[in-house]
Amino acid sequence: MPERLEALARQRRPTIKFLAARLDVERAVVKLSSNRRLVLRSAGALIVLGFCAFALYTILGTGASAFFTVWVYCGVMAGAAASCLARSALVRRERTAWLLIGAGLLVWTGGEIYYEAAVSISGSVPIPSPADAGYLLFYPLTYAGLIVLLRERIGTFPFTRWLDGLIAGLAVAALTAALALGPIAAASHTGSSLETATNLAYPICDLTLLTLVGTAAAFTGWRPGATWSLLGAGMVVLAASDIAYLLESAQGTYVEGGILDVAWPFGALLLAGAAWVRPPATRRVVPRGMRVAAVPVAAALLAMGVLAAERITHLPAAAEVLAFATLLLVIARLSLALRRAGESLASSEREATTDELTDLANRRALMADLTTTVTRPPAPGNSHLLAMFDLDGFKLYNDTFGHPTGDALLARLGARLDRFAGAHGRAYRLGGDEFCLLAECSPAEVDPIVAGALDALKESGEGFDISASQGSVLIPSEARTVKDAMQLADRRMYADKVSERTSAGSQSRDVLLTALRERKPDLAEQAIDLGELALAVAEDLRMSAEERDETCRAAQLHEVGKMAVPDAILNKAGPLEEPEWEFIRRHPLIGERIIGSAAALVPVARLVRSIGERWDGGGYPDGLAEKQIPLGSRVVAVCAAYAAMVSEQPHAVGMVPARAMEELERGAGTQFDPRVVEAFGRVAVGRGLVASA
Repeated sequence: MPERLEALARQRRPTIKFLAARLDVERAVVKLSSNRRLVLRSAGALIVLGFCAFALYTILGTGASAFFTVWVYCGVMAGAAASCLARSALVRRERTAWLLIGAGLLVWTGGEIYYEAAVSISGSVPIPSPADAGYLLFYPLTYAGLIVLLRERIGTFPFTRWLDGLIAGLAVAALTAALALGPIAAASHTGSSLETATNLAYPICDLTLLTLVGTAAAFTGWRPGATWSLLGAGMVVLAASDIAYLLESAQGTYVEGGILDVAWPFGALLLAGAAWVRPPATRRVVPRGMRVAAVPVAAALLAMGVLAAERITHLPAAAEVLAFATLLLVIARLSLALRRAGESLASSEREATTDELTDLANRRALMADLTTTVTRPPAPGNSHLLAMFDLDGFKLYNDTFGHPTGDALLARLGARLDRFAGAHGRAYRLGGDEFCLLAECSPAEVDPIVAGALDALKESGEGFDISASQGSVLIPSEARTVKDAMQLADRRMYADKVSERTSAGSQSRDVLLTALRERKPDLAEQAIDLGELALAVAEDLRMSAEERDETCRAAQLHEVGKMAVPDAILNKAGPLEEPEWEFIRRHPLIGERIIGSAAALVPVARLVRSIGERWDGGGYPDGLAEKQIPLGSRVVAVCAAYAAMVSEQPHAVGMVPARAMEELERGAGTQFDPRVVEAFGRVAVGRGLVASA
């Protein structure tokens, strides 16, 4: 055993050594990372301190000192470039963008160093020179870095934002050209052609940089954030300082050691600061409100101001061209905005009148079409046909196979109805499982059109059979207003649903009512009254035709389960004991099993099961609460409670209707659904059961 342990230790020793070495490396990385942060912070503080010292020296004007004008100045510029390059080397995200920007600052600094060295040696620098190469190379590198950063931060480049940015940039360029380009160009023409081209390259590059900054601001939705604010401010400072320097040089007013000498390192320092701002998550920016119009409007005013100034004083041709181009782009932007606004309005109108599930016209579209229909007479010999349809068996299908499958079936039936209606009129989905057809036809075509629509709304399969009930009305012979047409079609549809519902369901209901009448005559008589009352409440609550029918049947059959409860319990005068209450709580389940044995009455059986539930969740058999309880069950519960309170019982005298209504209102919010109690109150007043308040 010891030998085996020693061998195992020898085998694992390299692994242990490896883990120990890895741990040492990780500790070293952590230590190095901490040291790196300290070095970076120290270097940043040193750069800022150097800039502050240079700024104070320049502003106070304490005399000429090569230490500040050359060494400190170039050191700050080189430090800003190194900061951007360090950001690129140490942070993977946006590495290319900051590498390009850092390289641009570095070549600028190189040009500055060459310029200072050449001046100190020969006293002058030819144009062009390596210094000019360094200065001018800054621009394409910065352009590229800005575009790469835009791509990584924004992700997409919508055409409208390109256009907004170009408009803003051209407007600024036009103003700058108007103010500075003339003197710069005039001074440049005194030298050779190469010298002139070099001098003119600076303002052109600066104007391009300003244009790109404006474009970048547009891409951020004019909400630049910390990074873009620092970056844009730095580039604007560099470009503006350069233009101001060129203008003063052309006018012979430039004095070394002025405020312009502070602006260049300040702009570089802003770029370095932008490099180390924590980048936000990539987001999709959608400019809204006045931000969309503010930039084109401001740019147009600026361009018009430049063109108006041309009438007073001579401006460079470039300023006029840029201003004119700005106005053309503003017009293009306005045209694009108007076109998109029209498309958006058309899309909104279509969405407002289209059913999302079936892509048919919706109720709003039907009401608009009906309003037009009742005011427009049909062709001679024709009428306008309004046919409403309600699916039979869909609720059971939906509950059995799930809502996604039910939605797919509705979409399929809607497409079939739409194809059929294409040759006759227009199809609509009113909501839920209700559809509609509006057509112009002769009286002889009414029955074939209705029959064809009913056939389009049929579907059957393993364990389900979907059909539709219908109600139709002719306009204007049977109805002259939209309200009358809708009400008449709805009444006829409901009558068709009740009278032509599957015979198996009607026969099953009649059998159960007969059995209940034989077993409990009082309960049967009470149930028939409840059906009419529950139907009236369901109509007041605007339940669908199929829901109204199921609620009515549930009210008629809700006592079926009590056939299994002993008479001694049902007729007991005193309070029930707990074992006796168990019989009462079980009767909804028994009723559900009895009624559900008929396939056509399964939805009714589910309503019967939940009639004993309470709004506050304290009912039986499932402890459902509020809208978990089916609406039909809530309606029957209120109607049954009222009927029980006003009926004569073996052990109690019936209440007067007003007193029973008060008890229902007292139970609203605890035992009963408050909305159903309110609806019952309206029905009771309308039927004269209770006096109006």
